[in-house]
Amino acid sequence: MFDKVFQIKKCLNAFILAGFCSVLLINGCAVEAAKDPVESLKKVENPVVLNAPENSELKAKIKIEPNSPADTVRVFYQKMRERNFRDALFLTNLRPAIESLNEAELKDLQIDFDALATQIPAEIAINGEIVSNEEATVTAKLPDNETEELKLQEIKLRRENGVWVILTLDEEAEKVVKKEGKNYFFALKIETHQEEAKAMLERIFKAQLVYSAQNGGLYGDFAALIQSGFLPDDIKTADSTGYKFNITLTFDKKSYYASAEPAVYGKTGKLSYLLTVGMNQKSSIKSEDNKGKPVKN
Repeated sequence: MFDKVFQIKKCLNAFILAGFCSVLLINGCAVEAAKDPVESLKKVENPVVLNAPENSELKAKIKIEPNSPADTVRVFYQKMRERNFRDALFLTNLRPAIESLNEAELKDLQIDFDALATQIPAEIAINGEIVSNEEATVTAKLPDNETEELKLQEIKLRRENGVWVILTLDEEAEKVVKKEGKNYFFALKIETHQEEAKAMLERIFKAQLVYSAQNGGLYGDFAALIQSGFLPDDIKTADSTGYKFNITLTFDKKSYYASAEPAVYGKTGKLSYLLTVGMNQKSSIKSEDNKGKPVKN
């Protein structure tokens, strides 16, 4: 699959989902590297700290209570690993974007959610919980987005109508979710697929440069580039990318152009792309909304 997966990106920027993505181990929006817990506690009256390390002065004598912030985080990750995405997202402030999805629409997002679920560890080590009135912070060891090493990170929550909600979005993104509802996911999915389609065309250009240098100035088709290890095998289908890619070689294989069109216009993407290469070996990518049809060379 592409190096990135469906990131619920505006929030993801601020998606999967970004605050969500941070929680989903993608973007690092809502979950930040934890600060020193002692310093955090100095700012809170009567904090509740759960499962602190044995050698810590914050060692708690209580376990995670049902329906507490820490329990909400635990259940969220459990539901995600079980691929019960609707119930998992109900525990976050992405709820307005998930609650109105029907089963068919949820299935359309399944591949993207599945990709996120596979990144969640079998066990989540929850190290602490700090509660201050209607706000809470839970610290847990989660994989770093870049190194994938386990690091202590913070997850913010707030209490709404007596229930703890994981804050996966910032305030502005939350307003967008409430306004857009279920369309939020699909708009972000399209935007992400389009960005990745453009990135894949740039990757094709770089692959062709190396291939040409190794093959006497001749360019390769997909089979040759994949066999050489320059492109991923799944570029041959739109299953994980949402886009159909094509390379057109001239009869002498000394020039080429590449294109990308959404597999399902309006669902997996809207823009079509065309990569061309000039005499100076510089690439140019043109994009147009052609209702799913190729951009003319």
